[in-house]
Amino acid sequence: MSTAPTGGSGPSFPYPLVATDLDGTLLSPDDTVSTRTRDALTAATAAGAAHIIVTGRSVAWTRHVLDDLGYEGIAVCGQGAQVYHAGEHRLLTSVTLDRQLAGLALAKIEAEVGPLALAASRDGLDGDVLVGPGYVVQEGPLPAVPFTDVAELWAAPLTKMYIQHPGLSDDDLAAAAQQAAGDLVGVTMAGAGIVELLPLGLTKATGLSLAARRLGVKAADTIAFGDMPNDIPMFAWSAHGVAMANAHEDLKAVADEVTSSNEEDGIAAVLERLLP
Repeated sequence: MSTAPTGGSGPSFPYPLVATDLDGTLLSPDDTVSTRTRDALTAATAAGAAHIIVTGRSVAWTRHVLDDLGYEGIAVCGQGAQVYHAGEHRLLTSVTLDRQLAGLALAKIEAEVGPLALAASRDGLDGDVLVGPGYVVQEGPLPAVPFTDVAELWAAPLTKMYIQHPGLSDDDLAAAAQQAAGDLVGVTMAGAGIVELLPLGLTKATGLSLAARRLGVKAADTIAFGDMPNDIPMFAWSAHGVAMANAHEDLKAVADEVTSSNEEDGIAAVLERLLP
């Protein structure tokens, strides 16, 4: 899959940068990218656009997908914490979570809602995802390392933490965490069962702006596709935000348009309309 402008002399694509979320957006429910969507992205890049994947997944949980796609450009991983060069298998930038602040944030959240199930992503190209007792990991091939002693969480630098609650919905847990500790950490909801604690101020827009600068493109040049509340900052940064039909209602509320679902090639439907 081509990921950079070709500089051809034909008609140009109206947005020099196409930013796509991964899960629930670019990927079909079976974790593949359809032929139609691949073809539409290839046509957009042939018409002058660059394509950047912007995902909440850490690099360790993203690399195999990018390799399968033949993706060789820049990807933004870890909710903006990591800017990764897929072609060179190299981490260009990385932001870590202050572990002292994270511990304080957890204590404040648990004081309000009770005990949480915890997981965390360690920093680095091969950073493990640590999963504690009671934390439910979504089915699939993504590797995780179990832990029983919470002290293990703080033994090495982290990009983010994940929290789950036995009784609260994802939306309610995210709201409670924001209320209790939003002055210490960033809080976002990235999918079903995925409420995350991040370095304060870090969002997908942070990483996307860094990646775009490397490519010489601006926010005004960008069309973005997503499906979850963690994509809201990316939509705010971009010139045009497109929510999938399967998107969270909070994202649809701020989108410039809503396309069909990831299962129905929603990205392709928009790109095909915009192609010269």
